[in-house]
Amino acid sequence: MRKLRNSFVFLFLATCLCPSVSYGQVKKDTTRTFKNTIRINITNPLIFGEKYDVIGYERILKHNRSFSVNFGRFGLPKFNVNTDDLQLQKDFKDKGFNLAFDFRFYLRKENRYPAPRGIYIGPYYSYVYFDRKNTWSMNTSQFTGDVNTDLRIDLNLIGAQLGYQFVIKKRISLDLILMGPGIWFYNIKTSVNTTLNAEDEALLFEKINEILASKLPGHEILIGSGDINTSGSSSSAFPGFRYLIHLGFRF
Repeated sequence: MRKLRNSFVFLFLATCLCPSVSYGQVKKDTTRTFKNTIRINITNPLIFGEKYDVIGYERILKHNRSFSVNFGRFGLPKFNVNTDDLQLQKDFKDKGFNLAFDFRFYLRKENRYPAPRGIYIGPYYSYVYFDRKNTWSMNTSQFTGDVNTDLRIDLNLIGAQLGYQFVIKKRISLDLILMGPGIWFYNIKTSVNTTLNAEDEALLFEKINEILASKLPGHEILIGSGDINTSGSSSSAFPGFRYLIHLGFRF
């Protein structure tokens, strides 16, 4: 996935920098249209790191409309906790993916060119699954040893978006989702392989909560020891947003 992302960036730069060549006896084909776009998400890898790789596909429909689907792996950077009472070991296992759909209406009155170039609006849906297994070394007055945790997150985001798509030399597209307010519906499940007293349990979940708050920008996800005990789940909903930049190739 990383090689694919780098290839897209190289293709974008080569297309923009390559000078146009024209010949007097060659008639340009101005009637051909490209209804398909394959693209990569270049925003979230900058936020979440190299473990976030998502590719997408957009198809132009009639009446300046389109739909798109995006799929790829989702991952968070390594967690880092090192205190006198609690240390997070380097070894971990994780897996995750992101799936998203949207439907777009390109505004005819606002755009000089047909879709997919110009301003668009429309609904979207995004689903994120993430599972991280960690080992913690705990050293308190009540417990000394290793604790294994399993953190699973299911995130559903539903909303509406406003965006603008640039088309560069017919083949390259730069898609900007400028504003995408929505609602997150989340479910978090946490399990611990041993029984801890209330104080040690609160310390562990406090660190997990701090990690999520720092690794999921724009979303305040709270895990309290009163909500999740040795194992349990928490579900809720809160406002969210969608802001993305896609780099695409049309065909």
